[in-house]
Amino acid sequence: MITLKDIASLCNVSIATVSRALNGQTDTGNATAKRIRRIAQEMGYLPNAAARALKTNHSNNIGILYEDDIHHEYFSLMINSIKMAAEAKGYDITFLNRSKASSYYELAKYRGLDGVIILQAAFQSPEVIRLSGSDLPCVAIDYAYDSCSCVLSDNQQSMSLLIRHAYDKGHRKIAFVHGQKNGYVTIERLAGFYKACASLGITVPNEYVLEACYHDPVSAANATRKLISLENRPTCILYPDDFSCLGAIAELEKAGLSVPRDIAIIGYDGIMLASVLRPKLTTYHQDVQKMGLYAVQLLTDVITKGSTNATEHIVITGQLQTGETV
Repeated sequence: MITLKDIASLCNVSIATVSRALNGQTDTGNATAKRIRRIAQEMGYLPNAAARALKTNHSNNIGILYEDDIHHEYFSLMINSIKMAAEAKGYDITFLNRSKASSYYELAKYRGLDGVIILQAAFQSPEVIRLSGSDLPCVAIDYAYDSCSCVLSDNQQSMSLLIRHAYDKGHRKIAFVHGQKNGYVTIERLAGFYKACASLGITVPNEYVLEACYHDPVSAANATRKLISLENRPTCILYPDDFSCLGAIAELEKAGLSVPRDIAIIGYDGIMLASVLRPKLTTYHQDVQKMGLYAVQLLTDVITKGSTNATEHIVITGQLQTGETV
């Protein structure tokens, strides 16, 4: 293994000078520093990450908290966006896994993480709340904490866009199959749904609003069956995400109903599935690339500034993705 001493000997300088040159410190002459870095590279020198972390108090490693299995395209795209943004800033990423022996906070500290992005979790669990409010820099995605910065999708405005689109297409009987009510995203979308309907003078019967699970075609199909069995059935149904629409379409076909001739459907997320379905799915495209980029930017700003006192809530707007299902 090549050491600083080996490089210093070949360059005929002190070990301290080599260290300063490799760490980009300005008190080493520019020409000398360039020569040292070139020779170190030619010798195949690799810095010791643990030693550098001790010296700089930074590991250049940030954590991602994601509790579920990664099988949802929306979250896969988000993780990829975070990865690319982190790598561009010289950071590695590490996933925080559940452990009976340690809390998320303890695991993050044990691994020497500089900060954590809370992407998907039971946001109101004591363990996650402790992490978000700790001395470790954190940024949450699609959940609003007062204790750390957050990047949020515009869940209320998105529902307004979708309802307005259905209204402009002539629909007045609009139903909403939403995700689990225990989540911040669902609460925001429900508020946006009712507010948009009220602003347009649309009456929403209680039986038009049903709960299903996110990313679950089976529960979406069950909810669809209930809606189309109503005597005064809706003419348009909104679903919690694009993937859930697979169950809805299958149930409607089973009942002999055609989309959009007999009934309209609208998804959410704007994943690739929406564009390859036939008919092409009308949905709301979330800008996951921008959300991931801002999450990394907010987190690295806190890491480099060394303060967790100031928090920011950034709302990222997406866009209506007009398809052929309304």
